[in-house]
Amino acid sequence: MKISIKYILQLIVGLLCLFVYCEWLVYYVILVQCDWPSITLSNLDSTLQHNTGKPLRTMVFADTHLLGSRRGHWFDKLRREWQMYRAFQTALTLHRPDVVFLLGDIMDEGDYCSDDEFKYYVKRFNSLFSTPFDVKVFVVAGNHDMGFHYRVTPYLNKRFISGFNSSAVQFLTLRGNHFVLINSMALEGDGCFLCQSAELQLTQIEKKLKCLKNKGNCEGDNLNYSRPILMQHFPLYRKSDEDCNEPDEAPFPLKTKQYREGWDCLTKGSTYQLLKQIEPRVVISGHTHYGCTRNLSNGDGIEITMPSFSWRNTNTPSYGLFVFEANNYAFSKCLMPRESTVIMCYTLGVLCLLSFPVLRKWMHQNGHKTVKNKFPKVQSTKYENLKQ
Repeated sequence: MKISIKYILQLIVGLLCLFVYCEWLVYYVILVQCDWPSITLSNLDSTLQHNTGKPLRTMVFADTHLLGSRRGHWFDKLRREWQMYRAFQTALTLHRPDVVFLLGDIMDEGDYCSDDEFKYYVKRFNSLFSTPFDVKVFVVAGNHDMGFHYRVTPYLNKRFISGFNSSAVQFLTLRGNHFVLINSMALEGDGCFLCQSAELQLTQIEKKLKCLKNKGNCEGDNLNYSRPILMQHFPLYRKSDEDCNEPDEAPFPLKTKQYREGWDCLTKGSTYQLLKQIEPRVVISGHTHYGCTRNLSNGDGIEITMPSFSWRNTNTPSYGLFVFEANNYAFSKCLMPRESTVIMCYTLGVLCLLSFPVLRKWMHQNGHKTVKNKFPKVQSTKYENLKQ
């Protein structure tokens, strides 16, 4: 079969259109289906004064795991970072959040990379997840950013704080909503340098919240009480993900795997202490790479575990959209394009483009034969009629 220049040009244009769709447009097609949730009465705290201000629109994601020099092929690194860049920037364009939170494991090799590579990590982070000047980004540390508890050193902790402007414990108030951001590795409770400082700051936050709740004179703070939102990398203590029922949940048998305290989730003691001190209405975490929504163990609030944002860790990445008021909130989860779906689009698209000329030639030949076979019969019939 002779290949014409016209076919080659058509093939190039078709492949270009396929590439643009799979690497660009697919993110808009999928993410435009997700929108901000509406505030309802289901999560209303009637004991608190209604917030008359504008609700806070918050985007939350976790576990980006930007690859370093030791793990992953260069194409793997390029592919994953492009996927996260397009997903994040598309989400910003479509949703326009007021604030963004990234819940740890920003880097994949942050616990043992060199200083030069760490600086390169920070540069890539600021490039991939850049936001408009009026949209703030807050992060918490994950175990891949500075190591599990036993590996954290004062130097690694200081380096992360300097690079990402994120201390072990942060207290934020945004439009009347209080956020407590915690480094999960600081909750071991063994008196280490990181734990001592975190425990002291949590005690101060506890006193501040109680003072606001009781309407006392809280050191000149002009704030109203609102049950805080707790954000950290590790989920609170739970036995496994067996009770989770989400579209982005862990697959079997991983879903039934027993969690190890201090490794896969916080310890029972740390969980109890946090819930007692902070009294959060919502806890948002990451670390497991899969989604889960469950009630808090004290029965007063929910915990939402966000899956990984990267295709490298899960085929079902997603991010969360939260609308917070001082006495109410709403939540929706946005499922991102699946890598398996994009690969299928590429496969089917290439097959269609390659088979199109063969199919067109076959249809042309079959159609020509049909006309040729019918035409003589018509002429012959007319000739016989004339003879008679």
